[in-house]
Amino acid sequence: MRLITLLLTLATALTGSAVPPGPPGSAVPPGLAGTWPVGPPRPPVVRGWEPPASPYGPGHRGVDLGAAPGTPVRAAAAGRVTFAGPVAGRGVLTITHPSPGPPLRTSYEPVEPLVRAGAEVAKGQVVAVLTAARPHCAPTCLHWSLRRGDTYLNPLALVPRRPSRLLPLTGT
Repeated sequence: MRLITLLLTLATALTGSAVPPGPPGSAVPPGLAGTWPVGPPRPPVVRGWEPPASPYGPGHRGVDLGAAPGTPVRAAAAGRVTFAGPVAGRGVLTITHPSPGPPLRTSYEPVEPLVRAGAEVAKGQVVAVLTAARPHCAPTCLHWSLRRGDTYLNPLALVPRRPSRLLPLTGT
């Protein structure tokens, strides 16, 4: 118990927070609880987050959520639309979320944006429609990313995790 108290005291001194920082990719400010951008039901994660070892190295800088073209795309958290338009032939929407420190941004692609840059959006508001423009996964998916400044984070850190459940032992 003393070790836990000592670690929490050290974390508070170093970070100004009583909660020690999580693994890379989980640095989401408290109070920025998000929602799934597609669904319900909860969409399947077709490809997970694979952070690159270096800024320009290989990796997957977001997650791919399985969804069909025409699916409404919702803002994962409240914020201001900072980009809505084409990038390399695909529609992209970026929302900047209020947070301390460097900006926290979510991006969605390939989409047809329904809102313009500068618009304020609410958590869960429909902001785009998923398109089939040059999908990079089969069948189709929404590529969803999260960045703080220039650092990519795991966007799944925004959504609540399923609670753990203990199942009864049977046959033992």
